[in-house]
Amino acid sequence: MEGVNNLLYLKRACNWAFGRDEGSSIIELALVFPILLLLFVASAELGRIFYTYTTLAKATKVGARYLSNERDATSTDATKIAAVKLKAQSLVVCGYTDCTGKTPILTGLQPAANVKVTLPVAGAAVKYVKVEIQGYSVQPGVFNLAGMTGKTNSKFYFSLVASTQMRFLL
Repeated sequence: MEGVNNLLYLKRACNWAFGRDEGSSIIELALVFPILLLLFVASAELGRIFYTYTTLAKATKVGARYLSNERDATSTDATKIAAVKLKAQSLVVCGYTDCTGKTPILTGLQPAANVKVTLPVAGAAVKYVKVEIQGYSVQPGVFNLAGMTGKTNSKFYFSLVASTQMRFLL
């Protein structure tokens, strides 16, 4: 009888020593946490890229709306046309018709380099104005995947193109 009691005691001691699951949640967290962190970082970066694109698209709409009502857009004077284009480009970049002393709506956005303005064609039956943003590259954010991997460039950050075409109203 004493041998059976000893076996029962040994069985209970083994179950107590090897059957505990107190540390299993920490191990599960250690396995799942990197995946959850990567999903969080990727969704934050995609949200930032989407925000950047919608900001560019809204800016082109503002520029096209300005040009659709501007009489000097169909002028024969080259200086008036150049002034109207510059005002529209400045409006797209910083929100004002003159960007002197103003900060751009997005870092790295420049009137002459990134904003293309197409004015109405003279003599056309239906006239359109078009404002495009070309060659604007998304700036890497806080969660820069290229910097984490040690590479200088990442294919995750690409050039955004936004454009708006509106009918010339005048």
